[in-house]
Amino acid sequence: MFAKRLLEKAIQHHGHAQLNVHHGNLESKDIDFQAYIHYGIPSTASILAFDPIQRLLAIGTLDGRIKVIGGDGIEGLLISTDQLPFKHLEFLQNQCFLVSLSNGNYIQVWNLESRSAASCLQWESNITAFSVISGSSFIYIGDECGSLSVLKFDAEDGKLLRLPYHITASSIGNVAGISSLDHGPIVGVLHQHCPTGNRVLVAYQSGLLVLWDVAEAQAVFVGGDNDLQLKEEKVDSTSEVLHNPTGQYLGEKEISALCWASSDESVLAVGYVDGDILFWNTSNASSRKTQEANSLSSNVVRLQLSSEERRLPIVILQWSPLKKSHNGLLFIYGGDQIGSDELLTVLNLEWSSGLGVLKCIGRADVTLAGSFADMILTSGVGMPGGNHDADVFVLTNPGKLHLYDHACLYNLMSQQEGKATISGLEYEAVIPTSNPVMTVAKLIKLPTGECLITDLVETSPAVTIPKPGNTKWPLTGGVPGELSTTKKHMIERLYISGYQDGSVRICDATHPILSSICILQREVQEVQVADSSAPVSSLDLCISTLSLAVGDDRGLVYIYNLKKSTETSSFHLVTDSNHEVHALPQERENCKAVFSLLKSPVQVLLFANDGSKLAVGYQCGQVNVLDMNSFSPLFCSDSSRGFSSPVISMTWKSCSNISNLFKTPKHRETGVPVTPADEVLFVLTKDAKVFIVEGRMKSSGSLQLKKKSSPISMYVIEVERSAPSKQAPDDASAKESTPEEGQAPNDSHDTKQPSEDSHSGDGILDSFVLLCLEDSLQLYSTKSVIQGNNKTICKVKHAKRCCWTSTFKKDEAECGLILLYQTGDIEIRSLPDLELVRESSLMSILRWNYKAKIDKTMSSDCGQIAMVNGGELAFISLTSGEANSRILEFLPCLHDKVLAAAADAALNIPSFQKKKAAVSGILEGIAKGFKVGKAAPTGDSTLNPRSTLINLEAIFSKSPFPDPSPTASNNQDVLSSSPNTDDKEPELSIDDIDIDDPIPSTSASSHKLENNKNEKEKLFDGATDVSEPRIRTVEEIRAKYRKVEDASSVAADARNKLLERQEKLERISRRTAELQSGAEDFASLANELVKTMENRKWWHI
Repeated sequence: MFAKRLLEKAIQHHGHAQLNVHHGNLESKDIDFQAYIHYGIPSTASILAFDPIQRLLAIGTLDGRIKVIGGDGIEGLLISTDQLPFKHLEFLQNQCFLVSLSNGNYIQVWNLESRSAASCLQWESNITAFSVISGSSFIYIGDECGSLSVLKFDAEDGKLLRLPYHITASSIGNVAGISSLDHGPIVGVLHQHCPTGNRVLVAYQSGLLVLWDVAEAQAVFVGGDNDLQLKEEKVDSTSEVLHNPTGQYLGEKEISALCWASSDESVLAVGYVDGDILFWNTSNASSRKTQEANSLSSNVVRLQLSSEERRLPIVILQWSPLKKSHNGLLFIYGGDQIGSDELLTVLNLEWSSGLGVLKCIGRADVTLAGSFADMILTSGVGMPGGNHDADVFVLTNPGKLHLYDHACLYNLMSQQEGKATISGLEYEAVIPTSNPVMTVAKLIKLPTGECLITDLVETSPAVTIPKPGNTKWPLTGGVPGELSTTKKHMIERLYISGYQDGSVRICDATHPILSSICILQREVQEVQVADSSAPVSSLDLCISTLSLAVGDDRGLVYIYNLKKSTETSSFHLVTDSNHEVHALPQERENCKAVFSLLKSPVQVLLFANDGSKLAVGYQCGQVNVLDMNSFSPLFCSDSSRGFSSPVISMTWKSCSNISNLFKTPKHRETGVPVTPADEVLFVLTKDAKVFIVEGRMKSSGSLQLKKKSSPISMYVIEVERSAPSKQAPDDASAKESTPEEGQAPNDSHDTKQPSEDSHSGDGILDSFVLLCLEDSLQLYSTKSVIQGNNKTICKVKHAKRCCWTSTFKKDEAECGLILLYQTGDIEIRSLPDLELVRESSLMSILRWNYKAKIDKTMSSDCGQIAMVNGGELAFISLTSGEANSRILEFLPCLHDKVLAAAADAALNIPSFQKKKAAVSGILEGIAKGFKVGKAAPTGDSTLNPRSTLINLEAIFSKSPFPDPSPTASNNQDVLSSSPNTDDKEPELSIDDIDIDDPIPSTSASSHKLENNKNEKEKLFDGATDVSEPRIRTVEEIRAKYRKVEDASSVAADARNKLLERQEKLERISRRTAELQSGAEDFASLANELVKTMENRKWWHI
């Protein structure tokens, strides 16, 4: 409180006008940290997931983040509350949800629309296998105890539900007839897309494989749990990668990876820790005893990538089917000899029916750019009309993503040239940060409503994801915000970045999706400029003239006019001894001038407020002021006077002539005429000195700090004149008073009358100079700085080293100071009283650790911070309120509802075809005598996906092994004593087919008959053991009550019955035609819609 009173007293004294500053007008509720833009892949990326319908890629990290990448610059970042690596990541296909499993066994479901966690569940045991049933919300979970459980995500309630279906290792062992029950944890779960959709492959760590029918609670196939002698047939291999030693026995093998390896999912590829790969034919489904009696080894083939005895474990196995049913590509990571290079092996395999003859047609080894992290295929599973050719994404450390084209891989393998190698296409973010390396960046807010996107130059087309050859980049998902799709819109914010290769990129940062405007290569046609590719070291943009200044490490300063111009332009090349003017034709780049005055790296560039002057600060400590109208130097400091410390910060401020405030004439540059100036330039150097430049005059050393400290930045803060207001509570613990030995903070030089400083041109004298140092913040009155007095008004000491600062405004007035510390902590302090308002950290906002030189690419304007960390670029919004809400309102959506509806409609096409096939089967049965028996399901028959899910819902809603109860026994007894039950198979007659007939209901008054025994006996013909009445058939009623008729009546009845059957057949025929026509029309419409959605987004239609 004492420091604050001294501050207020100093403010009132140095202005002599009873000033009062709004102390603490920035409150904690005004601050809301939100990372609303994130580009790039984190360096800790470790796992991939892909949605083939929505065309989205998800990347999980080791620190609990999930990066989601779509098309057209649409990217999002999801951050978990736990900083744990992800063990599994998978989309709920074509839905708005993503499921993650962390090392802490936390199962989280993420809502892609709200970009938040919809549900979270912690499993009680260690989860060792995790799989989502494709196209559904059901999840298989295998744990370390060998148990298999089922979860369901209820999208309406947003909850993860644990379903009753649960099987243990002992129950599977009992049903399958396996003697040993200790097979370790479940290491793999694969859903089999069979005709009924009711099978799941369970793999145990010990090598046991069980194909389980979830509906029948039976083991359809069992393998790998005993010593197995491989078949003695020779396996043909053109590339000699398949090995099958005759008569060799395989003992217990530990499973490390598995996948289906055929289009019908009858062949299973299993990778083992010893580097072997075994192919199992699961189509010969039989009981365990039958498998033991037969030669199980005839259905297993071994594959080896290397003949070395010690090989790497098989880490990844993924299968991409080709057009032929018994042909496909097997992607393998691992299996090579220990110590070999990082390779991803792709094999083209072909076999006859079953595993009779297995051939390797081709092989390709993909040399990885770094250590392997994960891979995933982009196959369009479930997409109608989609091909089987799949590209592959490969993730390597640190955070590198490459795409390998299927056609390129297949062509290389077809050449049969041994181990051919290829290189993939590296994913490039919309704003590159590491290739090329970003060296400097600036975020600039433009005046509202003054600059159209079409007003700016276009030196190159917009930056997009590169597409090699005819390859179509597979990531196209997401929906941009409404205003992001407008071709002609006002630009409110620009993001300008400079690179190590000398290039400069300008992007429109108005909306949450950044779009490239132009790329400046710093080359001028017909003019030779030396060192044009030097790294960019400084940038500045004049918002009033849209002039861009670019400085580099060689001392060159480029001036660009970003506004389009149809006039013939002139180019100025200015050196320390020459000024050349070249007439150039209209160019898109509009480079106006290049200054080469000093051979020292440019440290700071700063335009004057009106854009008429440009200040250039060099590493050698000199300062140049350039005239932007004549493109000539106005002022250059004299290096002989000892100004050799690098320039750190500069600030222009409007004022009238302040030369009379300097102590003595000796503080002025000699030999230079003194002229009044509208603006003065404050210069801060690395040795903590502050200089003042006014017109063509420079003070010799206006301010020198008492203690040496590393300065970071300097700000001149203007204050507002207002009536006295009630003071806010003081945070006295962070600040201290600094007057010398009890002296007042005002100095003896403040003796002028108010009339001398009362005119508007001297508003700068009512301001403060804030010096931001690594170890403290120091606040001075501007007049004191001009006169060289180093007495502070207020000082805040840091407990940790500060590395970057910036100010921001509220209601067009500077109100807050942002500080970043080398620990990654962030502070927000109010101005000018430096009160602590809010604290946060890079770790809590972005999960970033502080890295050296992160401050070089940090920039802030109007409460928005842009920062780069490795391959990541993030924009953070600081302030809450209308502006922040507007930004969040136009965030792109990571889920395309229109595309989802189109895909659902297309996936439902087979259901109509299946209904048509079912009706055709009924008609065939009718033609054969109106009778059909039990038909065994054929191998190619499938069910409607929706009906399959309904079937699974019913199966998983109960336990597979229910305990027998008396009620169930009684029901079975009743069923067995039914008069309609016999040993014959039930027959289906045409009369049993109901077409649009209402279902008859029982009488509501049946309970009254129980009270009248006589009527009940009459109704049931004296049968007292029948508890309920039953509906009698027409034939039974006629046989009971009709009178004796002659032969003609009987013939008439038969004829009427035939006519009824004929009418029913006609109705069936009409319904069949309607179903067929509807299916064809719907199929055509859905296919056209899918084709349209593949080529064009719905917002472009």
